[in-house]
Amino acid sequence: MNRAIARVLTSLYPRAWKDRYGAEFEVHLEAESVDISTAINVICSAVGERLFPTIGGPMDQHSSSFGTVVRLPSAFIPMAMSLTALALVLIHISVFGAAREADEGPTAHLWQILMAGQLPVLAFFAIKWLPRAPRQTLYVIALQAGAALASIAPVLFLKL
Repeated sequence: MNRAIARVLTSLYPRAWKDRYGAEFEVHLEAESVDISTAINVICSAVGERLFPTIGGPMDQHSSSFGTVVRLPSAFIPMAMSLTALALVLIHISVFGAAREADEGPTAHLWQILMAGQLPVLAFFAIKWLPRAPRQTLYVIALQAGAALASIAPVLFLKL
């Protein structure tokens, strides 16, 4: 691709993006073969970047926004385990009713495993992320506590 076309395509991006990636992207485009699909892809990407800008930062550091922290596996897995335990309880109630059983069944054992199994993962998350992003970590822990309480509430109130 010639330099003028590469410069025009790069100019479609927002200023912050061009300041960070522009020179390198122009060199990359100049090395590409002239292809209409490449030009369309770059134009669509530039429009997407204007609508939903990339938030850049140093690439060697972790972002500590709440959205980033909550998507970490060590933050997400305990919440998913609590919600799965809640789903198990609700399915058990809908199928068998809310009557207390004489012997704990497999649903109760799975619920116990899910609720106890999330504690080491949550402890790992707290130990790793509290020093790095304390506010976001506390928000995630509060969210996890809410999910755990939502799973525990039917068991306590219905005495299952």
